[in-house]
Amino acid sequence: NILITILFHIGLGIVAFIYRPIMILYLLGMISYFLIRIAKGKNKFLEVLIAAAYVTGIEVFLRMTKAYFLYETGKYLVILFIVVGLFYDGFKMKAYLYLLFILALIPGVLITYDTISYDENFRMSILFNLSGPLTLFFVALYTYGKKITYKDFLKILNFLVFPLIAMTVYIFLYNPDLRDIITNTAASSAASGGYGPNQVSTVLGLGVFVLFARLFIPYHKKLIQFLMMFILAAMTYRGILTFSRGGVLVAGIMMVVFLISFFLFTNLKSKVNSVFKIVGVFGVLFFIWTMSLIQSGGLIENRYTNKDALGREKDDFTSGREEIINTELTAFFEHPFLGVGVGSMKSIRLEETGIAAATHNEVSRMLSEHGLFGIFALLILLIVPIANNPLGLKNIYFYPFLLFWLLTISHSAMRIAAPAFIYGLGLITITREKKNTLHRK
Repeated sequence: NILITILFHIGLGIVAFIYRPIMILYLLGMISYFLIRIAKGKNKFLEVLIAAAYVTGIEVFLRMTKAYFLYETGKYLVILFIVVGLFYDGFKMKAYLYLLFILALIPGVLITYDTISYDENFRMSILFNLSGPLTLFFVALYTYGKKITYKDFLKILNFLVFPLIAMTVYIFLYNPDLRDIITNTAASSAASGGYGPNQVSTVLGLGVFVLFARLFIPYHKKLIQFLMMFILAAMTYRGILTFSRGGVLVAGIMMVVFLISFFLFTNLKSKVNSVFKIVGVFGVLFFIWTMSLIQSGGLIENRYTNKDALGREKDDFTSGREEIINTELTAFFEHPFLGVGVGSMKSIRLEETGIAAATHNEVSRMLSEHGLFGIFALLILLIVPIANNPLGLKNIYFYPFLLFWLLTISHSAMRIAAPAFIYGLGLITITREKKNTLHRK
């Protein structure tokens, strides 16, 4: 079944490249398929998370191919599936702490309402800026304190990766040879399937991490393992060549943290085998980096060493994010209690500095737009999961997933559903499958 699904998504990437409008029909079919699957499935918790994982994986691909009815379709669908799950099996009472998180955001909404009144701008501002936190709230409410077997957890991660395979194929077809289109060290939409390199890099980095972990928790069939490792190399290669560093660097940090957890919790034989695998990873990574240098004419090295196309050192490593963060911190110090209101920072920044860009940092946005209530909300998101699983023993993916959420919202805000959904996955307790035992009299 996995092999057929992989081949199907390779075909999906090809078909989407040949006739992009087909993805609108695919979106409708996808929604219907997962709703039916949830309704018929015996394990509602598993089926709901499979549906949400698939939407999380395909969200950027849908945006890339213009296959959405609303820009935030991906987040709304994740919320839809989670609400269906809440209807079927509810949530654990100890998840009430996340209700405090969502309540802490209400004062910022009231400030915005008082500032610009209720009109189309108000609705758009609220929906755009709070769709990410709302997605996180519903996913965390649903997953906190729940248990799932290792086998089922890995199945969820498979459904996260499948649509990323289709997107990777599409990106390769969109621009197979990058030597003519890469002329500077800026993040390249042409090398990212014609879409925002920041978001593409983020989800490809997530896919790279998930498949990297399967190098140490391998698939049972060798053919599947080999094919997935080849896809891992392809994702890494195109992720690097987006020239957007955030997703790639976050994936690297997640890998290191995962390896630390893996070495702490496994036996000696697994540790020895892992050492050989790590050596192999470095060899493959060296080959991928060499190919990236050739394709970019050496510019990718300049990008990661913070130099321009001529090799001159850049003053700002953050690609303009530092100035945006400074305006948000200034707004926080001027309005420390309630903040300036949800969605108000963009217009304030434009008026004061002439910069029309939206924030890339959810942490500084929470401070500026929600004030002390924003700090309270962030502390809930950090303290609750760590207090529940301080050593990461309940879920080997816990700390890598928590870091993905924190680091991603720090460089890409919550533009996509991935940080919210991955945060929720980290809250799940993974259990071992019970082996059948024979009782003798």
